[in-house]
Amino acid sequence: MAESALLSVYRRAPLQFVRGEGAWLFDAKGNRYLDFASGIGVNAFGYGHAKLTAALHAQSEKPWHVSNLYDAPEQEKLARRLVQASFAERVFFCNSGAEAVEGSIKLVRKYHAAKGAPERTEIVTFAGAFHGRTLGALAAGGQKAKLDGFGPPAPGFRQVQGFDMEAVQKSVGERTAGVLLEPVQGEGGVRPVPAPFLRQLRALCDAHGLLLVLDEVQCGLGRTGRLFAHEWAGVTPDIMALAKSLGGGLPLGAVLASASAAEGMQPGSHGSTFGGSPLALAVGDAALELLLEEGFLDRVRRKAGLLKQGLAELLETHGDVFAGLRGEGLMLGLVCKTPAADLQRRLQAGGLLSLTAGDNVLRLLPPLIISDEDIAAALECLRTHAAA
Repeated sequence: MAESALLSVYRRAPLQFVRGEGAWLFDAKGNRYLDFASGIGVNAFGYGHAKLTAALHAQSEKPWHVSNLYDAPEQEKLARRLVQASFAERVFFCNSGAEAVEGSIKLVRKYHAAKGAPERTEIVTFAGAFHGRTLGALAAGGQKAKLDGFGPPAPGFRQVQGFDMEAVQKSVGERTAGVLLEPVQGEGGVRPVPAPFLRQLRALCDAHGLLLVLDEVQCGLGRTGRLFAHEWAGVTPDIMALAKSLGGGLPLGAVLASASAAEGMQPGSHGSTFGGSPLALAVGDAALELLLEEGFLDRVRRKAGLLKQGLAELLETHGDVFAGLRGEGLMLGLVCKTPAADLQRRLQAGGLLSLTAGDNVLRLLPPLIISDEDIAAALECLRTHAAA
Protein backbone atom coordinates (compact mmCIF):
# COMPACT_ATOMS: atom_id res chain seq x y z
CA MET A 1 0.00 0.00 0.00
CA ALA A 2 1.39 3.41 -0.96
CA GLU A 3 2.37 5.82 1.78
CA SER A 4 -0.41 8.24 2.59
CA ALA A 5 -0.18 11.75 1.15
CA LEU A 6 -2.03 13.07 4.21
CA LEU A 7 -0.30 14.76 7.13
CA SER A 8 -0.08 12.09 9.84
CA VAL A 9 -1.87 13.95 12.65
CA TYR A 10 -4.75 11.48 13.14
CA ARG A 11 -4.91 7.93 14.46
CA ARG A 12 -7.56 6.78 12.04
CA ALA A 13 -9.65 3.66 12.59
CA PRO A 14 -9.58 1.30 9.57
CA LEU A 15 -13.18 2.08 8.62
CA GLN A 16 -14.53 3.66 5.44
CA PHE A 17 -18.17 4.68 5.49
CA VAL A 18 -20.15 4.96 2.27
CA ARG A 19 -23.67 5.62 3.51
CA GLY A 20 -25.56 6.91 6.53
CA GLU A 21 -29.15 6.59 7.67
CA GLY A 22 -30.51 8.00 10.91
CA ALA A 23 -28.06 7.12 13.66
CA TRP A 24 -26.34 4.41 11.58
CA LEU A 25 -23.30 4.39 9.28
CA PHE A 26 -22.60 1.68 6.69
CA ASP A 27 -19.27 0.58 5.23
CA ALA A 28 -18.63 -0.69 1.70
CA LYS A 29 -19.24 -4.31 2.82
CA GLY A 30 -22.67 -3.49 4.18
CA ASN A 31 -21.66 -3.65 7.83
CA ARG A 32 -23.54 -1.14 9.92
CA TYR A 33 -22.37 0.86 12.93
CA LEU A 34 -24.48 2.68 15.50
CA ASP A 35 -22.91 6.13 15.75
CA PHE A 36 -22.57 7.34 19.34
CA ALA A 37 -19.82 9.75 18.29
CA SER A 38 -21.87 11.85 15.85
CA GLY A 39 -18.80 13.11 14.00
CA ILE A 40 -17.51 14.41 17.37
CA GLY A 41 -20.83 16.01 18.20
CA VAL A 42 -21.48 17.49 14.74
CA ASN A 43 -24.20 15.23 13.35
CA ALA A 44 -26.91 16.03 15.87
CA PHE A 45 -29.60 15.00 13.39
CA GLY A 46 -27.90 11.83 12.22
CA TYR A 47 -27.51 11.07 8.54
CA GLY A 48 -29.81 11.79 5.62
CA HIS A 49 -32.28 13.97 7.50
CA ALA A 50 -34.90 15.04 4.95
CA LYS A 51 -35.14 18.66 6.11
CA LEU A 52 -31.39 19.25 6.03
CA THR A 53 -31.00 17.46 2.71
CA ALA A 54 -33.75 19.58 1.16
CA ALA A 55 -32.11 22.79 2.41
CA LEU A 56 -28.75 21.70 0.97
CA HIS A 57 -30.23 20.80 -2.40
CA ALA A 58 -32.16 24.05 -2.66
CA GLN A 59 -29.11 26.19 -1.88
CA SER A 60 -26.86 24.10 -4.15
CA GLU A 61 -28.67 25.63 -7.13
CA LYS A 62 -27.86 29.13 -5.87
CA PRO A 63 -24.47 30.78 -5.19
CA TRP A 64 -22.44 28.74 -2.67
CA HIS A 65 -20.06 31.56 -1.83
CA VAL A 66 -20.13 35.30 -2.43
CA SER A 67 -17.85 36.59 0.40
CA ASN A 68 -18.67 39.07 3.14
CA LEU A 69 -18.18 42.10 0.89
CA TYR A 70 -21.90 42.14 0.08
CA ASP A 71 -25.24 41.94 1.86
CA ALA A 72 -25.79 38.54 3.44
CA PRO A 73 -29.52 37.77 3.74
CA GLU A 74 -28.87 34.13 4.73
CA GLN A 75 -26.63 35.30 7.57
CA GLU A 76 -29.17 37.88 8.67
CA LYS A 77 -31.92 35.25 8.80
CA LEU A 78 -30.00 32.76 10.96
CA ALA A 79 -28.52 35.52 13.11
CA ARG A 80 -32.02 36.79 13.93
CA ARG A 81 -33.12 33.26 14.85
CA LEU A 82 -30.14 32.90 17.18
CA VAL A 83 -30.75 36.30 18.75
CA GLN A 84 -34.42 35.51 19.35
CA ALA A 85 -33.50 32.17 20.96
CA SER A 86 -30.65 33.42 23.17
CA PHE A 87 -29.22 36.25 25.26
CA ALA A 88 -27.37 37.65 22.25
CA GLU A 89 -27.89 40.80 20.20
CA ARG A 90 -24.99 40.39 17.77
CA VAL A 91 -23.73 37.35 15.81
CA PHE A 92 -20.55 36.74 13.81
CA PHE A 93 -20.31 33.64 11.60
CA CYS A 94 -17.12 31.67 11.04
CA ASN A 95 -16.17 28.11 10.07
CA SER A 96 -15.31 26.20 13.23
CA GLY A 97 -15.30 26.05 16.99
CA ALA A 98 -11.69 27.14 17.27
CA GLU A 99 -12.45 30.21 15.15
CA ALA A 100 -15.48 30.97 17.31
CA VAL A 101 -13.30 30.83 20.42
CA GLU A 102 -10.62 33.01 18.79
CA GLY A 103 -13.28 35.53 17.82
CA SER A 104 -14.61 35.50 21.38
CA ILE A 105 -11.15 36.21 22.78
CA LYS A 106 -10.77 39.13 20.38
CA LEU A 107 -14.14 40.55 21.43
CA VAL A 108 -13.10 40.43 25.08
CA ARG A 109 -9.85 42.31 24.47
CA LYS A 110 -11.38 44.82 22.07
CA TYR A 111 -14.16 45.56 24.55
CA HIS A 112 -11.69 46.76 27.17
CA ALA A 113 -9.47 48.55 24.64
CA ALA A 114 -12.50 50.50 23.40
CA LYS A 115 -13.22 51.53 26.98
CA GLY A 116 -9.71 52.92 27.41
CA ALA A 117 -8.15 49.93 29.19
CA PRO A 118 -6.07 48.13 26.51
CA GLU A 119 -3.90 46.60 29.24
CA ARG A 120 -6.82 44.38 30.28
CA THR A 121 -6.05 41.38 28.09
CA GLU A 122 -5.84 38.42 30.49
CA ILE A 123 -8.55 35.77 30.54
CA VAL A 124 -9.08 33.27 33.35
CA THR A 125 -9.46 29.69 32.07
CA PHE A 126 -9.75 26.25 33.66
CA ALA A 127 -7.65 23.10 33.76
CA GLY A 128 -9.02 20.31 31.61
CA ALA A 129 -10.54 22.72 29.10
CA PHE A 130 -10.27 22.26 25.37
CA HIS A 131 -11.06 25.26 23.18
CA GLY A 132 -9.58 24.27 19.82
CA ARG A 133 -6.31 23.75 17.96
CA THR A 134 -5.25 27.28 16.99
CA LEU A 135 -2.36 28.70 19.00
CA GLY A 136 -4.63 31.06 20.92
CA ALA A 137 -7.24 28.40 21.68
CA LEU A 138 -4.52 25.94 22.72
CA ALA A 139 -3.05 28.50 25.09
CA ALA A 140 -6.49 29.07 26.58
CA GLY A 141 -6.93 25.31 27.09
CA GLY A 142 -3.46 24.99 28.56
CA GLN A 143 -3.07 21.25 27.91
CA LYS A 144 0.67 20.58 27.85
CA ALA A 145 0.45 17.56 25.54
CA LYS A 146 -1.32 19.61 22.88
CA LEU A 147 1.00 22.63 23.28
CA ASP A 148 4.24 20.64 23.25
CA GLY A 149 6.55 21.50 20.37
CA PHE A 150 4.80 24.66 19.25
CA GLY A 151 6.93 27.14 21.13
CA PRO A 152 5.91 29.44 23.99
CA PRO A 153 2.15 29.47 24.57
CA ALA A 154 0.37 32.65 23.53
CA PRO A 155 0.26 34.97 26.55
CA GLY A 156 -2.85 36.34 28.17
CA PHE A 157 -4.34 33.37 30.00
CA ARG A 158 -4.38 32.48 33.69
CA GLN A 159 -5.46 28.92 34.33
CA VAL A 160 -7.24 27.77 37.47
CA GLN A 161 -7.22 24.19 38.78
CA GLY A 162 -10.72 22.87 39.41
CA PHE A 163 -13.93 24.84 39.79
CA ASP A 164 -12.57 26.75 42.78
CA MET A 165 -13.99 30.23 43.33
CA GLU A 166 -11.25 31.23 45.76
CA ALA A 167 -8.62 30.34 43.14
CA VAL A 168 -10.52 32.34 40.52
CA GLN A 169 -10.69 35.38 42.80
CA LYS A 170 -6.93 35.17 43.38
CA SER A 171 -6.36 35.10 39.60
CA VAL A 172 -8.30 38.31 38.98
CA GLY A 173 -6.16 41.44 38.81
CA GLU A 174 -5.89 44.81 37.10
CA ARG A 175 -5.11 43.16 33.73
CA THR A 176 -7.98 40.66 33.85
CA ALA A 177 -10.47 41.04 30.99
CA GLY A 178 -12.76 38.04 31.25
CA VAL A 179 -13.43 34.43 32.17
CA LEU A 180 -13.69 31.62 29.60
CA LEU A 181 -15.02 28.11 30.21
CA GLU A 182 -17.15 25.26 28.88
CA PRO A 183 -20.34 24.67 30.89
CA VAL A 184 -19.61 20.99 30.31
CA GLN A 185 -16.00 20.11 29.57
CA GLY A 186 -15.97 17.70 26.64
CA GLU A 187 -12.41 16.63 25.80
CA GLY A 188 -11.50 17.17 29.45
CA GLY A 189 -13.61 14.24 30.60
CA VAL A 190 -17.31 15.17 30.21
CA ARG A 191 -17.26 17.30 33.37
CA PRO A 192 -20.29 19.53 34.01
CA VAL A 193 -19.48 22.78 35.77
CA PRO A 194 -21.56 22.98 38.98
CA ALA A 195 -24.47 25.41 38.54
CA PRO A 196 -23.68 27.35 41.75
CA PHE A 197 -20.13 27.89 40.50
CA LEU A 198 -21.38 29.30 37.18
CA ARG A 199 -23.65 31.67 39.07
CA GLN A 200 -20.74 32.76 41.27
CA LEU A 201 -18.66 33.42 38.15
CA ARG A 202 -21.41 35.61 36.73
CA ALA A 203 -21.49 37.63 39.96
CA LEU A 204 -17.69 37.90 40.00
CA CYS A 205 -17.61 39.17 36.42
CA ASP A 206 -20.28 41.76 37.21
CA ALA A 207 -18.39 42.93 40.29
CA HIS A 208 -15.07 43.38 38.44
CA GLY A 209 -16.28 44.55 35.03
CA LEU A 210 -15.24 41.29 33.32
CA LEU A 211 -16.87 39.53 30.40
CA LEU A 212 -18.14 35.98 30.91
CA VAL A 213 -17.41 33.85 27.83
CA LEU A 214 -18.95 30.40 27.45
CA ASP A 215 -17.59 27.84 24.99
CA GLU A 216 -20.67 25.84 24.00
CA VAL A 217 -19.14 24.45 20.84
CA GLN A 218 -19.76 20.87 22.00
CA CYS A 219 -22.30 21.20 24.82
CA GLY A 220 -24.59 23.75 23.19
CA LEU A 221 -27.51 23.51 20.76
CA GLY A 222 -29.60 20.88 22.51
CA ARG A 223 -26.82 18.51 23.48
CA THR A 224 -27.58 18.72 27.22
CA GLY A 225 -31.36 18.80 26.81
CA ARG A 226 -31.63 22.59 26.84
CA LEU A 227 -30.92 24.77 23.83
CA PHE A 228 -27.81 26.04 25.62
CA ALA A 229 -26.07 24.30 28.51
CA HIS A 230 -25.80 27.48 30.60
CA GLU A 231 -29.60 27.59 30.85
CA TRP A 232 -29.46 24.82 33.47
CA ALA A 233 -27.66 27.25 35.82
CA GLY A 234 -29.87 30.23 34.96
CA VAL A 235 -26.91 32.42 34.02
CA THR A 236 -26.46 34.76 31.06
CA PRO A 237 -23.04 35.05 29.40
CA ASP A 238 -21.72 38.12 27.62
CA ILE A 239 -20.23 36.09 24.76
CA MET A 240 -20.75 32.52 23.58
CA ALA A 241 -18.92 30.36 21.02
CA LEU A 242 -20.93 27.86 18.96
CA ALA A 243 -20.10 25.40 16.18
CA LYS A 244 -20.33 21.61 15.63
CA SER A 245 -24.06 20.84 15.26
CA LEU A 246 -24.83 24.46 14.30
CA GLY A 247 -24.14 23.67 10.63
CA GLY A 248 -26.12 20.44 10.52
CA GLY A 249 -22.99 18.68 9.23
CA LEU A 250 -21.39 21.54 7.28
CA PRO A 251 -18.55 23.71 8.69
CA LEU A 252 -20.19 26.56 10.58
CA GLY A 253 -19.29 28.40 13.75
CA ALA A 254 -20.63 31.51 15.42
CA VAL A 255 -19.77 34.09 18.05
CA LEU A 256 -22.83 35.35 19.92
CA ALA A 257 -22.54 38.50 22.01
CA SER A 258 -24.53 41.13 23.82
CA ALA A 259 -24.56 44.53 22.15
CA SER A 260 -22.37 45.90 24.95
CA ALA A 261 -19.75 43.16 24.62
CA ALA A 262 -19.58 43.68 20.85
CA GLU A 263 -19.54 47.47 20.75
CA GLY A 264 -15.76 47.69 20.32
CA MET A 265 -15.84 45.76 17.03
CA GLN A 266 -15.91 47.99 13.97
CA PRO A 267 -15.45 47.32 10.22
CA GLY A 268 -11.99 45.80 9.83
CA SER A 269 -11.76 44.55 13.43
CA HIS A 270 -12.39 40.96 12.43
CA GLY A 271 -13.40 38.92 9.41
CA SER A 272 -13.50 35.61 7.56
CA THR A 273 -13.34 34.74 3.87
CA PHE A 274 -15.53 31.64 4.08
CA GLY A 275 -17.40 32.39 7.32
CA GLY A 276 -21.15 32.36 6.90
CA SER A 277 -21.27 30.92 3.39
CA PRO A 278 -24.80 30.69 1.92
CA LEU A 279 -24.50 26.89 1.64
CA ALA A 280 -23.60 26.38 5.31
CA LEU A 281 -26.14 28.98 6.45
CA ALA A 282 -28.99 27.32 4.58
CA VAL A 283 -28.37 24.00 6.32
CA GLY A 284 -27.66 25.73 9.64
CA ASP A 285 -30.97 27.56 9.48
CA ALA A 286 -32.81 24.28 8.88
CA ALA A 287 -30.92 22.67 11.77
CA LEU A 288 -31.85 25.44 14.20
CA GLU A 289 -35.46 25.28 13.03
CA LEU A 290 -35.48 21.59 13.96
CA LEU A 291 -34.02 22.31 17.39
CA LEU A 292 -36.65 24.95 18.05
CA GLU A 293 -39.60 22.77 17.04
CA GLU A 294 -42.10 22.33 19.85
CA GLY A 295 -41.32 19.20 21.85
CA PHE A 296 -37.89 18.52 20.31
CA LEU A 297 -35.87 19.29 23.43
CA ASP A 298 -38.45 17.50 25.58
CA ARG A 299 -37.76 14.39 23.53
CA VAL A 300 -34.00 14.87 23.93
CA ARG A 301 -34.39 15.03 27.70
CA ARG A 302 -36.56 11.92 27.76
CA LYS A 303 -34.11 9.94 25.64
CA ALA A 304 -31.23 11.19 27.79
CA GLY A 305 -33.01 9.89 30.90
CA LEU A 306 -33.49 6.51 29.23
CA LEU A 307 -29.82 6.28 28.24
CA LYS A 308 -28.61 7.50 31.62
CA GLN A 309 -30.74 4.94 33.44
CA GLY A 310 -29.32 2.15 31.31
CA LEU A 311 -25.76 3.34 31.89
CA ALA A 312 -26.37 3.55 35.65
CA GLU A 313 -27.51 -0.07 35.61
CA LEU A 314 -24.38 -0.95 33.65
CA LEU A 315 -22.28 0.56 36.43
CA GLU A 316 -23.98 -1.69 38.97
CA THR A 317 -23.35 -4.85 36.97
CA HIS A 318 -19.86 -3.94 35.73
CA GLY A 319 -18.27 -2.28 38.73
CA ASP A 320 -14.96 -3.87 37.80
CA VAL A 321 -14.95 -1.93 34.51
CA PHE A 322 -16.63 1.41 35.30
CA ALA A 323 -16.01 3.84 38.15
CA GLY A 324 -18.69 6.44 37.45
CA LEU A 325 -21.03 8.25 35.10
CA ARG A 326 -20.80 11.94 34.18
CA GLY A 327 -22.49 14.43 31.94
CA GLU A 328 -25.81 15.99 31.06
CA GLY A 329 -28.42 15.17 28.44
CA LEU A 330 -26.98 13.25 25.50
CA MET A 331 -23.42 14.23 26.42
CA LEU A 332 -22.37 11.43 28.76
CA GLY A 333 -19.11 9.88 29.92
CA LEU A 334 -18.33 6.54 31.54
CA VAL A 335 -15.30 6.78 33.80
CA CYS A 336 -13.36 3.58 33.17
CA LYS A 337 -11.17 1.49 35.47
CA THR A 338 -9.54 -0.21 32.47
CA PRO A 339 -8.23 1.74 29.44
CA ALA A 340 -11.12 3.58 27.79
CA ALA A 341 -9.37 3.37 24.41
CA ASP A 342 -9.37 -0.43 24.61
CA LEU A 343 -13.10 -0.45 25.34
CA GLN A 344 -13.68 1.96 22.45
CA ARG A 345 -11.97 -0.51 20.08
CA ARG A 346 -14.03 -3.46 21.39
CA LEU A 347 -17.25 -1.52 20.94
CA GLN A 348 -16.23 -0.54 17.42
CA ALA A 349 -15.66 -4.20 16.57
CA GLY A 350 -19.15 -4.87 17.95
CA GLY A 351 -20.73 -2.16 15.80
CA LEU A 352 -20.90 0.82 18.19
CA LEU A 353 -18.89 3.98 17.54
CA SER A 354 -17.85 6.05 20.56
CA LEU A 355 -15.21 8.54 21.70
CA THR A 356 -12.74 8.86 24.52
CA ALA A 357 -11.99 11.89 26.69
CA GLY A 358 -9.60 12.96 29.43
CA ASP A 359 -9.48 11.19 32.78
CA ASN A 360 -9.92 7.78 31.08
CA VAL A 361 -13.52 8.44 30.04
CA LEU A 362 -15.56 6.74 27.33
CA ARG A 363 -17.55 9.60 25.80
CA LEU A 364 -21.00 9.07 24.27
CA LEU A 365 -22.50 11.71 21.95
CA PRO A 366 -25.39 10.06 20.10
CA PRO A 367 -27.45 12.05 17.59
CA LEU A 368 -30.23 14.04 19.23
CA ILE A 369 -32.74 12.13 17.07
CA ILE A 370 -31.65 8.77 18.52
CA SER A 371 -34.51 6.30 18.92
CA ASP A 372 -35.41 4.20 21.98
CA GLU A 373 -34.54 1.10 19.97
CA ASP A 374 -31.10 2.47 19.10
CA ILE A 375 -30.46 3.32 22.74
CA ALA A 376 -31.36 -0.26 23.67
CA ALA A 377 -28.98 -1.56 20.99
CA ALA A 378 -26.14 0.61 22.28
CA LEU A 379 -26.68 -0.54 25.88
CA GLU A 380 -26.69 -4.17 24.77
CA CYS A 381 -23.40 -3.66 22.92
CA LEU A 382 -21.91 -2.04 25.99
CA ARG A 383 -23.02 -4.93 28.20
CA THR A 384 -21.59 -7.45 25.75
CA HIS A 385 -18.22 -5.79 25.20
CA ALA A 386 -17.57 -4.00 28.51
CA ALA A 387 -15.29 -6.70 29.85
CA ALA A 388 -12.01 -7.40 28.07
